[in-house]
Amino acid sequence: MKNIAILYSFNTNKTKKIAQVISHELERSSNINIKHIDIDFASKDDILGFDNYILGVPTWFDGELPIAWDEFLPSIDDTDFTGKKIAIFGLADQKGYPDNFADGIGLIAKIFEEKSATIIGHTSTDTYIYNKSLAEKNKMFQGLVIDIENQNSMTNNRIEKWAESIQKEII
Repeated sequence: MKNIAILYSFNTNKTKKIAQVISHELERSSNINIKHIDIDFASKDDILGFDNYILGVPTWFDGELPIAWDEFLPSIDDTDFTGKKIAIFGLADQKGYPDNFADGIGLIAKIFEEKSATIIGHTSTDTYIYNKSLAEKNKMFQGLVIDIENQNSMTNNRIEKWAESIQKEII
C-alpha cells in the first residue's frame, strides 16, 4: 500500500475542498492510504516517511506562493526527495490574472525538482485562456489547474481525469 501525503493549508477553503475531492477519487483504490497535512502547522518531521506527495498550491496575488508555503519551505531546505513523486494542484483565475496564471504550481514544481523529486500529473493547457504561466512547461501544465471562478463546470471532470492519471503513476 502506498502512503500519500496531501499537503495544503486547511485555511484555504477552495483548496481544501478540491483536496478532499481528489482524496476521495484516489481512495477508491485499495492500494492508496492518504493523509491530509495542514501546511500551516507542518514540520519536516510531519512529512517524512511518505511514499509520494500531492501538493495543493493556489496562486496568490500577482503570481506568488501562499504565505503558508513560504513559511514551510525553509524547513525542508536540506531534504532530498530522490525517488519521490510529487503531484501538484492549484487554483487560479485566468481572467483576473492572465499574466501569472497558476504560477504557484510552477514555483513549487521548480523547488521540488531542485530537491530531485519527480513531478507527475501534467495536464493540458487546452481550454484555458491566459497570457503567461510559470506552471507551463513543454506546452503542458506541471499539475492540475482549477479555475473555479471561470470554469467551475469543468472542475469535477478535470479532477476525475487527473486523479486517474496520477493514480497510475504513483502505484
